[in-house]
Amino acid sequence: MKQIDRLAALGLFDSRVPRYTSYPTAPVFKPETGEALQQRQLADLDPSVPVSVYIHIPFCERLCWFCACRTQGTQSLSPVEAYIGTLEQELAHVSRIIPQGLRMGRLHWGGGTPTILPPDLIHRLAKAIKTVFTPTDDWEFSVEIDPTLVDRDKISALAAEGMSRASIGIQDFDPLVQDAIGRSQPYDVTKTCVEDLRAAGITSLNADLVYGLPHQTQARMQDTLEKVLSLSPDRIALFGYAHVPWMAKRQQLIDEATLPGDRDRHALAGQAAEAFEAAGFSAIGIDHFARPDDSLAIAAHSAHLRRNFQGYTVDTCPALIGFGASSISRFPGGYVQNAPATPAYVKRVEEGRLAGARGHEMTQEDLLRARAIEMIMCDFRVDRKELSLTFGNLSEVLEPDLLKAAARFGDLVTLNNEVLEIHPDGRPLTRLIASVLDAHMPAEARFSRAS
Repeated sequence: MKQIDRLAALGLFDSRVPRYTSYPTAPVFKPETGEALQQRQLADLDPSVPVSVYIHIPFCERLCWFCACRTQGTQSLSPVEAYIGTLEQELAHVSRIIPQGLRMGRLHWGGGTPTILPPDLIHRLAKAIKTVFTPTDDWEFSVEIDPTLVDRDKISALAAEGMSRASIGIQDFDPLVQDAIGRSQPYDVTKTCVEDLRAAGITSLNADLVYGLPHQTQARMQDTLEKVLSLSPDRIALFGYAHVPWMAKRQQLIDEATLPGDRDRHALAGQAAEAFEAAGFSAIGIDHFARPDDSLAIAAHSAHLRRNFQGYTVDTCPALIGFGASSISRFPGGYVQNAPATPAYVKRVEEGRLAGARGHEMTQEDLLRARAIEMIMCDFRVDRKELSLTFGNLSEVLEPDLLKAAARFGDLVTLNNEVLEIHPDGRPLTRLIASVLDAHMPAEARFSRAS
């Protein structure tokens, strides 16, 4: 049997499992665990330990058809400016709860399209954040950039506020593919954006690509890969397109007949990975690549890689505080998601309340399983000794699941007294293997495919 046939037989193409940017995953969150947990966790933060801050900007001038994020279209800046005012209110609410002197080690602006903000709103939002959270000396500020909706003035404003990393959305450079996903983005426009970012002193550039999009072929993918590499990014994220039209209604605009088949999709991912590694990038986890001297590659090689809602990261802050509609906070004791719909979020904030609408309070077993799943996603192994040192005898609760994984995936994994390790041939099944340790997998949830 060919290796691809074996992977298929084990569920690579049929199974739908979480991406595990959190554990438990968001479908587990409950409305009865929201604002009260958020209040307690914010108040209990240690002022001597820096936190991460995430700001969600849900607005886009265009709604790309492939995107399943919480976004909304606008051709006017009026709702955007009003939303910044709500963010200022939310920041003020939180400032009255957190301990004084709490510092910020990481800041990320995501979307939507953060670069929809003009320079004056960039400065206004940055000031509001820094009024509440003083940046540490070595803080990092990253922003998701739409090359078609940014200019030198916006880049200069972001750089002046401390932006050190830019994440550039590309997806695919082929015009036919772009037309099929409602996202026109010429290579020359992206190249100019990269040049402007470098000229502004931005030292780290990420490029985001997607495989499995409509009309993608190996020939078209090859052209995109060559153009991406010509931009000399420092990191590359290679995501599989998640076709979930029951969740993201705009995906109904995509003709499913034009999507690559399972094996073609798998081949596209392999083609891209081979190209990046041939160009000198190190493979990081299941879908990232980084230059060997990049901090992400260094963390991966030293087993210090972490995973959160932005994917793979070197962020070691134990708490991430999310602001804005639908954003998720990760606290030492649990997760809290703000009201997902912008009107509901605004209503909560204007009422003087915290925006948390649902969440999950972590048990010790949750923390154990979260760490074990993070190990699998980051290192392709579960270090049983490390878990035992941290969680004591509780770590033995994983034993039946580890045995189940070993039995199900055979010689694609190794299980002994020290580790469960996924062999290179079994790494396409990483998310599926991680799901064996998931004690909260909701039967009714419909996740993206494992491939």
